Amino acid sequence: METIKISVIIPSYKPQNYLWECLESIQVQTMPQEEFEVILILNGCREPYSKAIESFISKHPAGNLTMLQTDIPGVSNARNMGIDNARGEFLTFIDDDDYISPTYLQELYNIAKDGITPVSNVIAFNHVTGQYETNYLTECYKHLYNKDKITIMQARSFMSVPVAKILSTNAIGIRRFDPEFKVGEDGLFMFQISNRIKILKAASPSCVYYRRNRDGSAINSLRPRGQRLKNNFKLMTNYTKYYLQDIRHYNIFFYISRLVAEMISMTFAVRGKIQQ
Repeated sequence: METIKISVIIPSYKPQNYLWECLESIQVQTMPQEEFEVILILNGCREPYSKAIESFISKHPAGNLTMLQTDIPGVSNARNMGIDNARGEFLTFIDDDDYISPTYLQELYNIAKDGITPVSNVIAFNHVTGQYETNYLTECYKHLYNKDKITIMQARSFMSVPVAKILSTNAIGIRRFDPEFKVGEDGLFMFQISNRIKILKAASPSCVYYRRNRDGSAINSLRPRGQRLKNNFKLMTNYTKYYLQDIRHYNIFFYISRLVAEMISMTFAVRGKIQQ
């Protein structure tokens, strides 16, 4: 199987018109289209979404966009399918309601070639008004920009999500997202591969991951208190399991920060403030 530079993995469930904005932003990348591929995984649904996506592909015959379909729902399963089918030297994840700036792939790849894990600027906006909104990744990026070498602890906000960066296929290896978790799976996956990530670097401000804030998205969904607490405890158990498997290479401070984050979340749950 021929290797290419980057595999773009997009999980999608019952996508709306925002998907076309996402795909269009990838089609106009400054990186030549033959140097990257796009894998769109339609999960837990079929029509009319499948036909609409096939129609888009037929109108953009670059040959680098592939759709996979599975009746199994869940973003973790979809992302894992994308990883399993990827041919890229590097992988990047994009949510189907987000989009990227034209130089996104090329700028990140230029940095990653030096053995550094690059992260992008992040701009969040309201789905209804289009207005920019405060985002923790945006604030983190402001502190990281212009630093030569960024540690995992300095970039721990970026290490809680798989988006806004490209990741080496070698760093991912056989590790995958855990479908057992509906919330917190992103942070757990990033922690798993963190033992192979030592240095990060911020790309220029023009390299942007645009993050759409939607009230109905999974990240904003409320869940029962008991379910939230159970999820927090299971995440803490898994963080500890992975850490103990490779104590020498995992960052102990990053591990502790993950546990503390779950404990804080549990405190909110106990108080009845169910938050992300």
